[in-house]
Amino acid sequence: MYKLCDVEIGNLVRVNDLFLQGLMRERMLALGFTKEALIEVIRKGPKENLTLYKIRDTMIALRKEESSLISVKGI
Repeated sequence: MYKLCDVEIGNLVRVNDLFLQGLMRERMLALGFTKEALIEVIRKGPKENLTLYKIRDTMIALRKEESSLISVKGI
């Protein structure tokens, strides 16, 4: 298991756990970051601070500080 921010472009992973609390946790769950959901890394921005992910046929951009709190595992 590792953090979502460490996944390379083009790889598919599954959500293992969210280490978020409060409104941020609710936001991620509403966006589809539920246990076992598939995530594909599409593109990384400048300095790898912002990354574009595809989850449940939706493109979502997350900052590194947000994606570092999502635990994932390979499929």
